[in-house]
Amino acid sequence: MIKRALWQGLVAGTVGGVVMTVGEKVEQALTGRPDSHVPARVLQRLAGLSQGPGEPPRPVNLVMHYGQAALLGVLRSVMAQAGLRGPAASAEFTVVRLTNDQILENATGVGAPPSTWPRKELVVDVLHKAVYAFATGAVADALAARGGPGPGQRHAALRPGRHADVGPLPRKDTRGH
Repeated sequence: MIKRALWQGLVAGTVGGVVMTVGEKVEQALTGRPDSHVPARVLQRLAGLSQGPGEPPRPVNLVMHYGQAALLGVLRSVMAQAGLRGPAASAEFTVVRLTNDQILENATGVGAPPSTWPRKELVVDVLHKAVYAFATGAVADALAARGGPGPGQRHAALRPGRHADVGPLPRKDTRGH
């Protein structure tokens, strides 16, 4: 399961990153909002790279933007492999994507807590991260579905919900043993 989740997640996350970027470019054309240099500044801090005045190098921005998208896609793929699929799983993953950004941005001193942001800026960020999460989820779910239902889905097929009288699946049926 982990091997599948790794390659499928990298693919799904990269696709999600591309879809998010297209959405961002459309939004920027409509609103006039400039490009964000936060991803580059975070990567510069994390990697101990020098930070000069002005805009950071575009390649550094792209490496962080797409690298983060691809790596987080692996987590969404693990969710899909386990049987956490569909819009509800993608909504949960949206929170993970937002949380990941905020941890990195705030821990490096590059960003500020979202509660301090102008509401319009916050709405735009949440929207773009949701687009990423749902696009990544659609790809991860489709790739995982090729292997059949995940362990969680097979368990739910026994009797949906949590019930004390329904034990776990046999280990051999979880594919992750």
